[in-house]
Amino acid sequence: MAERQTHNLLVPGSIPGRPTARGRTSIVGLADVRRAREVIASHIYRTPLLSARHLGERIGATAFLKAENLQRTGSFKPRGATYAVATMSEADRKGGIVTMSAGNAAQAIAYAGRSVGARVTVVMPKTAPRTKVEATRSHGAEVRFAEDMTGLLPIVRSLEAEGMRFLHPFDYDAMIAGHGTAALEILDDLPETDVIVVGVGGGGLIAGLAVAATAVRPGVRIIGVEPEGAAAMRAALDAGRPVHLERLATVADALAAPFAGDRPFEIVRRLVEDVVTATDEEILEGVRFLASRARLVAEPGGAAAVGALLAGRVRVRPGERVVAVVSGGNVDMARLAQFLAP
Repeated sequence: MAERQTHNLLVPGSIPGRPTARGRTSIVGLADVRRAREVIASHIYRTPLLSARHLGERIGATAFLKAENLQRTGSFKPRGATYAVATMSEADRKGGIVTMSAGNAAQAIAYAGRSVGARVTVVMPKTAPRTKVEATRSHGAEVRFAEDMTGLLPIVRSLEAEGMRFLHPFDYDAMIAGHGTAALEILDDLPETDVIVVGVGGGGLIAGLAVAATAVRPGVRIIGVEPEGAAAMRAALDAGRPVHLERLATVADALAAPFAGDRPFEIVRRLVEDVVTATDEEILEGVRFLASRARLVAEPGGAAAVGALLAGRVRVRPGERVVAVVSGGNVDMARLAQFLAP
């Protein structure tokens, strides 16, 4: 979505973007993902699928990297954000859009909102990386701060009461459909994909990938990776329902969601083979591996899939074609230097 564009992206007749009520089954399907692809095609990058020989040698399979760190705003998030804004009514957008995020969704929604002239306010934790805060502001959004990730929602609710429209960063039909377009690209480039491994925060990306990939290629295995210190989806699967985590402790701020979304959870438990956890050090080894072997800059959350594969957290079979999604590259350079230091 080029910054100079100001035309209206509203798509009459698109799927609604309302968050789910607890217990409802998601209505997002392959047709919605394909519709999203049509809508957002001229507003996002079609990111490359890169051969990853060194990774393949380490895991005993044929490996590829879906480089979403090269996407607009530095992560996969504009896929869903662009489509979500496109499906909002003028009335909903008129009072302004509010969302909550540690940074990547913040930038993407600010970016999409500015393209249609909508006022966007983002509630972020005080611990959010400075570069993500500055990038969000650079797209014209107002930023308000909570003490930590668990304090975001109360501020969002207060802004809703003032008339703003809450655009959920992951528990939202249109977000899921938009994110699923990445799977269509993967399968266009590698129709024989056997396994897709992806980092998990609130679940919007893995849900979209699962909806699209399992419909296009039945039998493909989708595996999620969460930080041990922020394993909201794993906790939801173990409990049989989404639960709120009381404490989050991980270097992968992009994956530090305090809960899994209702809609993503329903999709994940139906279509995803497994969600595993990785330690922060394993995730950082993914960051280092991508920088040294693939020449890709990835933030910890974006490198979680690679880190889990390297650590053996994700089991692959000899000869399988494995795609690791590098979901984001928005990392402060000073922190990156620390991560890369021997």
